[in-house]
Amino acid sequence: MTDDKVRCFGADDPLYRRYHDEEWGRHVPDSPDERAMFERLCLEGFQAGLSWLTVLRKREAFRGAFDGFDPARVAAFDEADVERLMADPGIIRNRAKINATIGNARALLKLHDEGLRLTDLIAEHAPPARTRPPLTFDDVPSQTEGSVALSKALKKHGFRFVGPTTMYATMQAVGMVDDHIAGCWLSAAPSRG
Repeated sequence: MTDDKVRCFGADDPLYRRYHDEEWGRHVPDSPDERAMFERLCLEGFQAGLSWLTVLRKREAFRGAFDGFDPARVAAFDEADVERLMADPGIIRNRAKINATIGNARALLKLHDEGLRLTDLIAEHAPPARTRPPLTFDDVPSQTEGSVALSKALKKHGFRFVGPTTMYATMQAVGMVDDHIAGCWLSAAPSRG
C-alpha cells in the first residue's frame, strides 16, 4: 500500500516506511531497565557497516535471540550463548558484535549500579535542536562533537561498538536529534514524541 506522503527514506519498502513513519526520530519508551534504549543501542551496533534495512528485517529474530533485550538476561549470557547466537541464521552472526552486546548489557547494569542512566547520558550529548530542517542528507552530519564525546563516555563505562557515527545514528533513531529532511511529512510536525 502506498500513499502520497513524502519521506526522507523508506518509501519503497513497507517495513522501512513503517520504521520511518512510526519510530525513527521518536523518543523511546522509558523503563527502569532501559530495555528499549538498550535495544536501539545494540541494533545500531549490529548495523555498523551494513544497511539499516538488513537489521530491521532481522529485528524480531534479534529480539528472540537476545531475550527481548532484557539487559539483566543478556548480561548473564555465557560462551554457550555466544555459540548459540553464532549458529542463529536469523540474526547478524558477527562474534565481535555479539560479544559487544553481552558486554554492553553488563556495562548498562554497572551504569545503573552507579546511579546513572543510558538515556540521560545520551541526552547529555545531543546537539541543540535545529531551527530548520536539513535540506538534504548532505546537510546531516555523520557525527558531531556531541557524538564523539558520547562515544568516549560510553567507552569509559565499558561499552563497545559505540563509535561516534553509531552514536549519532542512535541519537537520530531515539529522537534526540531531528534530521527529517525538509519536505518530509514529519519534518514540519510540531511534536512527534
